[in-house]
Amino acid sequence: MGDRVTTTMTTATATATAATTTAMSTAMSTAMTTRATVPEDGTAAGVTAEETAQAAPAAEPTHQVPGGSAHRVPAGPAHQVSAGPAHQVPVGSAHRVSDGSAHRVPAPRRGAEPAVPDGAGAPAPHDPRAHGFLPERPPVRAMIGTWTRLDAMARAAAVAPDRAAAVALVERARRAEELTALRQRVSRLSLRNAEAAAMRIAVIAVSCGWCGLDPQAPAAREVADEAFLELWAAIAHRIDHDQFVALPTLALHNWAPERKPRRHIPIDQLARTEALVPIVRWAPEGQPLSRLDRLMLAATRLEAHGIWLFRLADTLAGRAPDDSSTPTALRRLVRVQHALRAQLHAEAAELAAAPATPQQGAVLGALAEQGALEPPVLQAADAVLGIGGRRTGEGRRQLLRRHLPAQHRAWLSAMDRHCAPVRTLAHRGGPDAAVYREAQESLIALRRTYTALVQTAARPTTAPLPAAA
Repeated sequence: MGDRVTTTMTTATATATAATTTAMSTAMSTAMTTRATVPEDGTAAGVTAEETAQAAPAAEPTHQVPGGSAHRVPAGPAHQVSAGPAHQVPVGSAHRVSDGSAHRVPAPRRGAEPAVPDGAGAPAPHDPRAHGFLPERPPVRAMIGTWTRLDAMARAAAVAPDRAAAVALVERARRAEELTALRQRVSRLSLRNAEAAAMRIAVIAVSCGWCGLDPQAPAAREVADEAFLELWAAIAHRIDHDQFVALPTLALHNWAPERKPRRHIPIDQLARTEALVPIVRWAPEGQPLSRLDRLMLAATRLEAHGIWLFRLADTLAGRAPDDSSTPTALRRLVRVQHALRAQLHAEAAELAAAPATPQQGAVLGALAEQGALEPPVLQAADAVLGIGGRRTGEGRRQLLRRHLPAQHRAWLSAMDRHCAPVRTLAHRGGPDAAVYREAQESLIALRRTYTALVQTAARPTTAPLPAAA
């Protein structure tokens, strides 16, 4: 009987001990889970990351995400933790493990962000609001490699005494197979260097009297050198512009600052504020700039000063004639055009005093016959106000625009469409219509001033070029 009593007491003691152990484990687990749980606004008060890691159950580790609820992380070989596999991820994106080491959680990759369409929030590559129709970067000043031969040929053709001498330079290059060597290297040119080569091709073409030719037309081979025409056509294909022998190429891609600026500035500001020199001179080295040189530089500065005209054109695009902002923009357009006219008047004095040669007069005459001397900024003003379409016909307008690159022609065509509502003010009365007509008259006066500048540059002079210093 004593043995039965002893066995019963032992069993009762074991049962009580087990019950006590179970209750204590449950209480500790509850307390630890409660302390390890992080509220939505951060870590529980009074609980450190180490305490949290030690308090979490070992069987099912808890992964706590800031700003959200805890979720279970299945145990696996990727997170082998000896003391306590639960880890806390604070807002600072670093989490603690039980051994005291810390490692960084990589930030989300940009690929995980919502996709943004290409170009969103940034101006288009050739957005005229940024720099007008000037090139995005200053033109290439010095060609390298085999292309130095083209540069030397252009410089020699520009100072040739007549067309026959310029044609002889091209024939000499053909016999030396220089033109064929250049033709084979056109595809390797970057777009910027291809535009620089196009400017030199244009200088040679106008010096030889070939500015009105189509290099791919069979009739052109009867007039110009065939190897040169092939090089011309290859360059035109590379820059995607067939009719580039005109003022936009000869002026806007043939200038450089006389001295390198100390800091980077926008290209329109560079052309406005710095003294400019031509890359390929129409006057011999060591002699003053000729009238043709000064006319091309004046066209470049006119484009730089006209940047606000492009921005006002974009402002007027799509505006209704009775919109309150329309007359304000038109008044600003009048002021810009007055400023451009004053700029041309300032250029006229120096241009008239510059020397000139009969060959340079022939170059200007040939360009004028082809309608290739129209500055792009005046074409932009015409797209807004419609002077060209009303006075000379739509065909004349498109004839002038063919000398611009495709993206610039597309922008002008878009302005034609979007500014059509504003042009209806020409048939109305009232103060808004008066402002519109004032803008038209200002553009007509600006065109006349530019025409007078071209006539001054083409006027023959009896004074010979001064000798080199």
